[in-house]
Amino acid sequence: MEKTRLSTKGQVILPKSVRESKHWAPGTEFTVEIVREGVLLRPLKPFPPRKLDEVSGCLKYSGPAKTIEEMNEAIAREVKRRRALGRY
Repeated sequence: MEKTRLSTKGQVILPKSVRESKHWAPGTEFTVEIVREGVLLRPLKPFPPRKLDEVSGCLKYSGPAKTIEEMNEAIAREVKRRRALGRY
């Protein structure tokens, strides 16, 4: 596990091994989210922009179509799960 510390200016240096493993270059922007365990950093643009026809079909689903009610229930379950983790 890597270690770092907070500077007097409120800055945290991410260890080189972490930056390299995530391919984060200088200037990478992040969202900062407070979670129960601490702080979560997420790159603002983790993937390059794509057109719909480039990605349609990448999330294949086989089975009967879901109803709006089923989709809403699934979303509600996920929100509850994330709230339990302190994410919302």
